[in-house]
Amino acid sequence: MDKGCWKHTLVALVVVLVSTFAEASFSCHMDDFIKAVKQVEDGDPGSDPVAVLKRLRRAAGLNDAFIQHFLGDANSGGPEIDAALSVYIRKTVHHRVTEDAKEEGVVLTSDGTTVALMPVLLGIEAGLLSKTEGGYQGLHQLTLAKDLALSFRHSSPLTPVLGPDGCWDSVTSPQVFTLLDSPSLVTTAQVNGGMDGIVLGMEAKSRHPLKLSSLLTEYYCHQLDREGLDVAPRLISRRRRENFRGLVSRPVLIRQVLKSQELMRKLVGRRLMRVRQLRPMVKEGMREFVQKYIECPPIIPRCMWGAEPYRGNPTNLSLPLSFLYIHHTHTPSKPCLTFQQCSADMRSMQRFHQEDRGWDDIGYSFVAGSDGYIYEGRGWHTRGAHTLGHNSIGYGVSFIGDYMATLPSQHSMGLVRDKLATCAVSGGRLVANFTLQGHRQVVNTSCPGDAFYNEIRGWKHFGVCTYEHMTY
Repeated sequence: MDKGCWKHTLVALVVVLVSTFAEASFSCHMDDFIKAVKQVEDGDPGSDPVAVLKRLRRAAGLNDAFIQHFLGDANSGGPEIDAALSVYIRKTVHHRVTEDAKEEGVVLTSDGTTVALMPVLLGIEAGLLSKTEGGYQGLHQLTLAKDLALSFRHSSPLTPVLGPDGCWDSVTSPQVFTLLDSPSLVTTAQVNGGMDGIVLGMEAKSRHPLKLSSLLTEYYCHQLDREGLDVAPRLISRRRRENFRGLVSRPVLIRQVLKSQELMRKLVGRRLMRVRQLRPMVKEGMREFVQKYIECPPIIPRCMWGAEPYRGNPTNLSLPLSFLYIHHTHTPSKPCLTFQQCSADMRSMQRFHQEDRGWDDIGYSFVAGSDGYIYEGRGWHTRGAHTLGHNSIGYGVSFIGDYMATLPSQHSMGLVRDKLATCAVSGGRLVANFTLQGHRQVVNTSCPGDAFYNEIRGWKHFGVCTYEHMTY
């Protein structure tokens, strides 16, 4: 072999070894990414967050004309990040979807959601660089608006505009994230990252954190106490959608999407669609965005909590349905406060329903944890086994815990009462004048517990029926 071949082989071997080392050292979990950020910070003591963000951007290859227009050249200043760390950063930050529906440039967070890192980092940098009071130069465009413009202008009846979500090969040491359906140009992980980038960018501008790793840790790694989200801080990832909804209005986002399109036309040439042509597509696409990511609560898919397959052939529901039945699990008897515990509770209930009761699957349509999330049971389209004699006409939603004497958290009740129900109506899954009932109203049972039943009697859409005045 000549010297040229030897040199080429040696370089290739080094790249493979460095990549292998990086993957072995860190997983695609936010906790590991924060450790990598700390290593970058420690490699240049005294560097401010903007300098660290530029180095991360350089390592990830995020330096196109659109990004430079707002943030400047990432190649200016600061020492190089070591090779192994650079490989890891590029893997976790540089976003793309492969032909076999693997999404790269995303990480799993401790709360069970998946986030694209690129918009998070770009949003924080844009926030830190903003000079004017109340102004955020490029914040919306770098995080969400540009990607939404791209997706909306390529929309068609056969192409999804937004989503989907996906699942990891492992929740303890995640490496590969596979999408659950045909990908759009803006996945759920990108939306999550975009929302976080806007929230953290605005927060970074007002607070000027000393370290990027501290800001990320505070946001993504907060541990809930026994009162759950009712007393949790405002700035945590579990509050992503409510924080975003409070900061960004629909008209503002539409305007930023159109501004992104106009800037792209200036940067890459006039061949792109004009803003006036895009405007009706943006308004239509934004309706779907609001319904999917603002009106609806975040739902943890089955594959993320480790569901076993459905046994047999599921029966499809005929939508829209007319009833929403409220349950408590009774067992597990304690509210779950973490993704890990809620997932374990879901697996335990599915095991009981399949093995002990002989059902095809977990009985409920959805289950509310106290960790800030709804967990998918049989979902929107499959008939459940939750309310005997009524499974084909209504959804069964259960709250993890025993609520004979106490109530679920206010936050978890709001997720079902105000978000899941609204989502079902706007998505055509429940009729607008649906009836909400407790399990005990139609089946001889104490479910959903005395305290909780008294609570839901005051909820909108609550309706009475045969068992209303029976004693159990």
